[in-house]
Amino acid sequence: MDIQIISRNGEPEYAVLPWDQYQALLKAAGQQQPSPTPSPTAQAAPDQDLRPLADLRGLREAKGLAIEALARTVGISPSYLGLIESGERQPDAAIRRSLAWELGVAGWRDES
Repeated sequence: MDIQIISRNGEPEYAVLPWDQYQALLKAAGQQQPSPTPSPTAQAAPDQDLRPLADLRGLREAKGLAIEALARTVGISPSYLGLIESGERQPDAAIRRSLAWELGVAGWRDES
């Protein structure tokens, strides 16, 4: 089985495996196999669902998170997060997804 383990703070957090192997595991467990067809929201423009991240500082402050804490959780430096919040830098898709996940922004799953 080709499994990729993703860790956070030195502890395994996610396991990623090829779709066909995932399907085989579901079948072996007697689970219904989800369709790989994307949902209508997944077909939207990638930035559309993450537009609320434009007010990143406001979202972070509303959650009561210090810039250092959010940056550490997402895996970037506080200074880089500050540049993103000020609009001086545009984060890549992985960082946007992480920020959206940590801040509870709807649609974070839909961007690949």
